[in-house]
Amino acid sequence: VQLQASGGGWVQTGGSLRLSCTASESVHSSIPMGWHRQAPGKQRELVASIRSGRDPTYADSIYGRFTISRDNAKKSVYLQMNNLRPEDTAVYYCRAGTSSNAFWGQGTLVTVSS
Repeated sequence: VQLQASGGGWVQTGGSLRLSCTASESVHSSIPMGWHRQAPGKQRELVASIRSGRDPTYADSIYGRFTISRDNAKKSVYLQMNNLRPEDTAVYYCRAGTSSNAFWGQGTLVTVSS
């Protein structure tokens, strides 16, 4: 599975961005898809994940500001990011699969200026 992420960019504090990730083939709804991010000098961390039959999972740091959604017909997962903060600056990576068997997109840079 190849994943193509888009939607990153530059935004001021308090602004919004919407990330999109499209898979090259269908990903069964029971298989989690999600977003991770890696800030300079830090480890990659989970931002949000979604799969059928369960509530989405969110990192505490973005809870209430980001919303993950998925359109299985379009083989896509989205991340709506509102009220962005400088600490949200990172490369955001799309993921499909579990921790033991994951496919990753190429990453899209999000820069939030203060």
